[in-house]
Amino acid sequence: MGHTPTHKITVCTSCRHKGSECRPGYELIARLRKAIEAAGDAVAEDFEISGVACMAGCDRPCTVAYHGTRKATYLFGDIEADSDIDDLVAFAQQYALLGDGWCSSVDRPGKLRKSTLARVPAAIIAMEETTERAS
Repeated sequence: MGHTPTHKITVCTSCRHKGSECRPGYELIARLRKAIEAAGDAVAEDFEISGVACMAGCDRPCTVAYHGTRKATYLFGDIEADSDIDDLVAFAQQYALLGDGWCSSVDRPGKLRKSTLARVPAAIIAMEETTERAS
């Protein structure tokens, strides 16, 4: 177990539902950790799951990001701890196996097809392509 996971899921802990003081990110983190653990070997890679103060998705709480070494990063919004855990685990399974992290919206599970706020290409790939063009 001593290695550092190359995959991360980051959950916003400051997201609030409109008109509420409830911050669902903490519950989402706890449920997601349990669900990923329960999935065991069905998720091919280890995922570090942590919270962050804000990912600027305040209009679409709760926001969740997936990132991996040399992979595209995804930011999803409108995530509910009660109903979206299965989709988040299914995407972890899928994302772990994507070499560059790239997939189209129709390939994402369930609600994640329509709740993607951003997909950011891996910085390392962008830099390599820029270097190739320059040389």
